[in-house]
Parts: sequence; C-alpha cells; structure tokens
Amino acid sequence: MDPKTEMTSVDLAALVGELSRYEGAKVDKVYLYGDDLVRFKLRDYDRGRVELLVETGDVKRCHVADPAHVPDAPGRPPEFAKTLRSRLAGGELADVEQYEFDRILSFDFDRPDANTTVVAELFGEGNVAVLDETGEVQRSLETVRLKSRTVAPGSRYEYPQSRIDPFEARYEVFEARMDESDTDVVRTLATQLNMGGLYAEEFCTRAGVEKTLAIADAGEDQYRAIHDAIERMGERLRSGDLAPRVYLEDGEVVDVTPLPLEERDGLESEAFDDFNAALDTYFHRLDLTEDEEVDDAPDFEAEIAKKRRIIDQQEGAIDDFDERAQAEREKAEAVYAHYDLVAGVLTTIQGAREEGRSWEEIDETFLEGADRGIPAAEAVKGVDGAEGTVDVALDDTVVTLDAKTGPEKNADRLYQEAKRIEEKKEGALAAIENTREELEAVKQRKEAWKRDDGDDEADDDDGEEHEATDWLSRASVPVRNRDHWYDRFRWFETSDGFLVIGGRNADQNEELVKNYMEGRDLFCHAQAHGGPVTLIKATDPSEAARDVTIPEQSRREAAQFAVSYSSVWKDGRGAGDAYVVTPDQVSKTPESGEYIEKGGFVIRGERDYYRDVAAEVAVGVQVEPETRVIGGPPSAVEPRAETTIRLTPGQFAQNDAAMKCYRLLKERFADQSFVRKVASADRVQEFLPPGESDVHGD
Repeated sequence: MDPKTEMTSVDLAALVGELSRYEGAKVDKVYLYGDDLVRFKLRDYDRGRVELLVETGDVKRCHVADPAHVPDAPGRPPEFAKTLRSRLAGGELADVEQYEFDRILSFDFDRPDANTTVVAELFGEGNVAVLDETGEVQRSLETVRLKSRTVAPGSRYEYPQSRIDPFEARYEVFEARMDESDTDVVRTLATQLNMGGLYAEEFCTRAGVEKTLAIADAGEDQYRAIHDAIERMGERLRSGDLAPRVYLEDGEVVDVTPLPLEERDGLESEAFDDFNAALDTYFHRLDLTEDEEVDDAPDFEAEIAKKRRIIDQQEGAIDDFDERAQAEREKAEAVYAHYDLVAGVLTTIQGAREEGRSWEEIDETFLEGADRGIPAAEAVKGVDGAEGTVDVALDDTVVTLDAKTGPEKNADRLYQEAKRIEEKKEGALAAIENTREELEAVKQRKEAWKRDDGDDEADDDDGEEHEATDWLSRASVPVRNRDHWYDRFRWFETSDGFLVIGGRNADQNEELVKNYMEGRDLFCHAQAHGGPVTLIKATDPSEAARDVTIPEQSRREAAQFAVSYSSVWKDGRGAGDAYVVTPDQVSKTPESGEYIEKGGFVIRGERDYYRDVAAEVAVGVQVEPETRVIGGPPSAVEPRAETTIRLTPGQFAQNDAAMKCYRLLKERFADQSFVRKVASADRVQEFLPPGESDVHGD
C-alpha cells in the first residue's frame, strides 16, 4: 500500500488536545524551508525547547518534533519568515484549534503589542496564512482567489464552506445526511459525513455493517450501530484517551493513527504513548525513505500544473468580479427605478430618528405597515441600527441602503462599488497575464533542460569547443530566474564578485545597518545629503564570517553606486564625492545636544574618500547563469550583461527613461517576448537613480 502523506481530519482532532499542552510557550524564532515547511522554535517553561513543524506541500503534516529530527536552520529568511518573526518573536502560544471538522488548524499567538493567528491549511494545495487581530491576511504562502473564498494579503481571511462534524452530529442529523445519498453506506460515510475512505471503512467494520450495503437497503439498526461507533471514537478523541500506532509494511512505514484501527489489523505496528511522537517518528522515517529515491530532474510537470491551477483560479475570480460589478450596477439602477419608494423609506427613517425613536421602534413600525399592506413598508426587509442601514427589496434583489443619506448618494455609492470591483478585475487580468508568462517561462525552461540533458552531441559539426551563445540573435531565450534575499534593496555585484546593497529609503537604510552590516563589511555613503546607505558585503549573511580583503576596484564601484543613487543625480550634477568606513565607525548615537534623523548615522574616525566620482549607471539584461535585469556602475554591470544601456543625469523623468531603456533592449533581442518577461519597464525602473536621466543607447 502507498504510504500516507497527508494527515486526516481525525488526526487533527486528536492532535489538537496534545498541542494544547504547549499553550504558554514563548516563540524564539520561525523558519521557512523551501516553500512549504514552516518551523516554529518555541521555549516552554516545563518542557524546554519545543519544535513545531507545519508542512503543506506534497506532505501535509503538523506535529511537535524531536530536535534531532529538525533540519538545520536555512540561510537568510524569505519575506514570509520575516513577517512571522516580526509578529511572533517574544509572543506566546495562546490557543490551538481545529476549524470545524476540516483539515485546518489555527494557532493564536499573543503579544502585548499585537496578536496574530497563523492558519495552516492541510488540504488541497496547502497553505499557511498569517492574520492580524482583525482577521486580515498579512502574508500567505499561496494566494487563493476563488469564487467561494479568497486568501490574499490585504483581504479578510475566508474559511472554506462549513463541513459537518460526524463526532458532534446528533443522530437525527446523521440519519438525514445518510438518507440524502443514493449510493452505498461506505461511500456515503466517506463523502457526506467527511470521514474519508479509511475511517468510513473502519466505522462499518466496528458497527458490523456491510460496507457495500446500499443506502436504500439500510435502516435504523445499521445507522444506530454506525453512529454509536462514531460517538465512542469521538469521546476518546475529546478525552485524550489515545493509543497511537505507526503501521509498517515490509519494514516501511505506511500509516500513523491516533487509535488502533481494525482496518490495519493485518499490518505490523509500533505503539506510542504520545500522538505527537508517533507523527514525528512516522514522518521522519517517511522523509528518510523518500530521500533514498531522489530524482535530480526538475519537476517541470508539477510546476506547469500548479501554474495552470492558478490561472483557473484567477479566471474564476474574474468571472466573479464581473458578476459582482454587474450586481452592484443593477442595484444602483433599481434605486433610481424606484426613486419615490426609496426616498419615502429613507425620509421615514430619518424623520423617526430626529424624533428620538429607536431602531427597534422603526423596525416595528415598518412591520406594522407591511401588515396593513403599505407598499413601501412591505419593501423593507429589515433595519440595522448598528450600521445605520435598511434593506429594501427592489425588483428581484434586496439593496442595503445608508439610512442617513438620500437615493442619489446611495446610488452613487453602489456605482462606485461597481467601479472598485472592476478595478480589482483589471488587477486580476494583469495577474493572469503574469501567470501565463510564468507558465510559458516554465515550459521554456523545460525545453532548455531537455536540450541540455537529452544528448551529448556537440552543437558544431567539427567537434571543437563551441563559442559563447549569441543570445541576442536566438529566436527563443529560456527564462531562468529565482528570488534573492537582497532583491528588495538596491544592489549590484562588483567586478570582483562582491555583493553591494543599498537602501531605497530611510527605513531600509536603518534596516541595513541594524540587520545586515557585519564586522568584515564596508560602509559607503555619498558625501551629499540624501543618499543610500551602501554596504559592501564581505560574505553572504548565510556564510560564516571570514577574513576578507575587499579590493580597491570594488570600493570604487561602491562609491560610484552611492553617488549615482544620491541627491547628486537629482540635482543634475555629473559627479560627487563618497567615502568608505568600517562598521565600527558607524553609530546611531549623536553627540550631546545633536539629533539624528531617521535613516541617518554618525560616522566617527577617518574616512577613505573617493573624489569626483562620475554619476553614471548602466542597466542591462543578464542571461547567464540566470535571466534578470541588472544595474549599477558600468564597469561592474557591462561584463555580466548580454547588452546594456548607460544613463547620466539629464532631462527624462524616471518612468520615461525606463520606457526608453525597455524599448531599446527589446529592439536588440530577436526574442522580444523574452524581454517583456524579464526586463519590463517597471523592472528596469527599479535600477534607475531617482531623478531625471539621459539615455545613451546607441
């Protein structure tokens, strides 16, 4: 049998009770491995270190793990992990719940300044969402936009449609659900009662009911026996009376359950006192088993399928936007079509409120009027005093109106809502186009990989070493890109291979010095006011510190970077000065009586100055080893890019300069669609200095 890779609703119902033991544990750190494994490192007063793992990919699990089974900390945390750390560090785990009988767990974390809920979805594609106190999504591993629900940053988190909980369902409800089916008993339990195949079979076995018995032939005796078996297991789960088992077949793990199952009697099993321990053992062994069968080939088909699913979701959301916008527009038109009726209802409410009458009295008045057959009163379906609104039936729809205003403002508000929804549709259309481009990029990477890996024939006829690829002339350029931890900052790589990063604003300047500046790095800044904090990184943040000498060429390039992205460029000057110091010379502590503004620092000691550094940058497209826009000092950028464009302070606004660069780059590549994918105008603009520029592209 195939090994279990996803926890069931029954597993989660059993797990919640054990996880509640860790309520009060403090959060030390949060890590993200890949794009689907989240690790919460906690500290419990009684138990010490607690490692909570949540995985939502091909394997879907949640449990406390033995520290020996926890992978080493990854490198620089991605944005998702940073969001969790900023919201949870120092907070405590306050509550753990399963949402209804779904494969969803919610973890509430309390902290004096902010409370946070982390929702783990262990079904479908899997997801983890971070919610604030109001339930608004701050960040999520996956963005979901369906007709039925949305999970996206900035939106209110929406749970899936409610599911019946068989462990809580009264017999009458259970019987009604069973009678609604037209199939056999076991399939009805699996689908209508949300038990899944294994537990549907288990309850039939425990109740002594034939699994394939047709619902039409089943009666109260069978229903009662099954319901009693379900109740008995539910009581054990609620009370924590568990007897976990890990099941094996031919020495390999195949299942883990909170209670012994009669359906697994033919398998070897190992007993555990703790369900967390059983889960940890099972999934750790499952990981080891899978590691023995590693396939180095990229899983392009899975990535393609994922992109297609996202497109389907996005297209469904667009249909939903169309329907919602049309519905709001029809409501506005209905307000005007029934202008006198709407005006009468609103005037009545406003007059009653001026007389001091309560909303309850107003509602009662409309009910009495409806009983007497007054058309306007019959149209009123209810009032909401807390919101100050009234629901009025107009034609075939019920319209919620603001009772404090008149028909015109209400209609205008509905039109504006339709317009807002249509604007969201435009964003969704753009998102679909991006996803389609990403899908095409995956397909191209797949084809490129097949070409590179498929055979060892030489590209030329004579067998001699082939020349570098002329990517500008290629009809198709494969897209090979990935995210980097430094992408949100200004950045470039020096001629000597050192990473240089700079702040885009005062907040990032503060962040770079506080979180990213290390002992062997160098701090660089333009002498002019209003420039980025610039760091020459001696090593990557994920690497161990080592003794590194940063060459003079890299220092000069960093100085040109600092000057070019400072106010020197904004002022239209062709050159400026910059200096370089070591991290121990940089401080946020001002002299007595002085003040340091946000993003500013005090520099103490001698500085290495670079005078009259040219304000000039190059932007271009890099194709190997990855495809992306790069920008910065020409001496550093031009050798790495397939083609570049130089810019100096000049006359074109930043967005206009970016568009000129994009058009020039697109003209140089035979595969113009490639440029649209990796070097659009907005991506180019990220590398342009603030202010006006001249473009030197010929």
